[in-house]
Amino acid sequence: MLFPAVAGCLLLYAFVFIYRTSFVIAGERYFSLFDDAMVSMRYARNLASGYGLVWNPGGPRIEGYTNPLWVLYMALVHLLPIPVSKVSLVIQLTGAVLLAWNLVYVRRIALAVAGGSRAVALGAVILTASYLPINNWSLQGMEVGAVVLLTSVSIWLAMQCMDTGAMRVRLYVLLAVGTLVRPDVVVLYLAILVFLVGFDPGHRRRHLAWGLLLLAAAILGQTIFRVWYFGDMLPNTYYLKMADVPAVLRLSRGLYVLLVFVLHTNVLFFLLVFAMAAGGDKRVWLLLWVLLAQITYSVYVGGDAWEYWGGANRYICIAMPGFFVVLSLGLQAVVSAFVRLVPPAASSPRGALVTHGCFALVIATAVVMVNSIRGPDALAEALLIQPPLHSGVGGENHRDVELALDLRQVTAPEASIALTRAGTIPYFADRPGVDLLGKTDAHVANLQARLSSDRHRFVEFRPGHVKFDYAYSIGSLQPDVIVNLWNHPEEARPLLRERYQGILVAGRCVYARRRSTRVAWDRVTLQECRE
Repeated sequence: MLFPAVAGCLLLYAFVFIYRTSFVIAGERYFSLFDDAMVSMRYARNLASGYGLVWNPGGPRIEGYTNPLWVLYMALVHLLPIPVSKVSLVIQLTGAVLLAWNLVYVRRIALAVAGGSRAVALGAVILTASYLPINNWSLQGMEVGAVVLLTSVSIWLAMQCMDTGAMRVRLYVLLAVGTLVRPDVVVLYLAILVFLVGFDPGHRRRHLAWGLLLLAAAILGQTIFRVWYFGDMLPNTYYLKMADVPAVLRLSRGLYVLLVFVLHTNVLFFLLVFAMAAGGDKRVWLLLWVLLAQITYSVYVGGDAWEYWGGANRYICIAMPGFFVVLSLGLQAVVSAFVRLVPPAASSPRGALVTHGCFALVIATAVVMVNSIRGPDALAEALLIQPPLHSGVGGENHRDVELALDLRQVTAPEASIALTRAGTIPYFADRPGVDLLGKTDAHVANLQARLSSDRHRFVEFRPGHVKFDYAYSIGSLQPDVIVNLWNHPEEARPLLRERYQGILVAGRCVYARRRSTRVAWDRVTLQECRE
């Protein structure tokens, strides 16, 4: 009965979490996803509206998303008769269902690894259900919830291959579909394939045949579609984050943020988890192998853009349920060893009760420690005392939606808006956008990275946020409104002084092109902006 209770608590927590991300504007409650997820939502709405997979209706076909199947699901949601203020809520509720479903497989994996120990399984489920990074990325609309579930199911099927001696072709079918959810699921795919080739010798040839065949089909199919539809073999986000970005910079930054993650999570937990591999259990090895694969990938790409927030980033977080399974197993071993060293407790008729009590206390402590990713503020966020990242009343999402709705009132439908946050404002303003940071702009994505020259470049580097060209984005494209700038605003000042006028919209100072007929000048207040 404890597992259904934990799953129910997770769903209740998810509902409160989602509510905390919302806000009221002009008497209507709005729900908005994390800004990156809102980029996908804009593609999805344009697809559902018949414009195709484009960021701007009628604009160039540029693959500025990294989650094709998730975008397709979002497009289907946009076909429902739901007001724009509530569409994001459906995506968030989907994330809640995926998280609860994932707990089913976490429990199965833990029972298999722990020899049927319900205590270990419950500990793993509680650690997974309470982990803020998994909950945050999933409940704020990212495809992380889907990939977390896919990872757990894949690991479970891989364990079944080893335990039952039966080949599970559906494992590779699932992983192939997973590459459509997010292309870098290829890392997970290869990790599991390599592991089974090494540890399931009875089916080695079938693993290689089916695994490589379905992987090739998935990659080839996506590549053919990408070339046909977008005219490119790789997503625009690849060029943005990888092209002309020094490998030494990516790797050094990736290692740095990994070290910070391990230190903030607790070094002793990582030592305990990897010490459990000495037991020789192939299931434990599989869980740690997947974790190492995701860690290696995270280091290779330089980590994520929001490492300052703390905890496992979006690449590592999908393997954290496996980490928690092994951590729960290790903590039980430590508690059992400790209880055996205390003669009265060990010999007491209530010894088992003492063990369970100590284990519960240790799990509760671990929950607090792994969620203390930034100290008390992170715990306040995990407990929903503070609203989740960028959300809630007064958060960035709230301010962006307010600005977007006001921009609708003071601009014509064809007015273009330049910005750095390419999701929320374009989606709710429903205006053509100019993406200053290049996620949806091929010209910017293919520029050379703009990096500082001092030693701080190795820790300040932020993937996907190091390319911009004001001369092109402002000087050539001449957006009607500029919401904000990125680094080195002094490069844009001559263009702003010559062509733009500061105006006040939703309490924020933005720039409007002086001669633009797409700005309702009689509805705005002139303002001197300072960048």
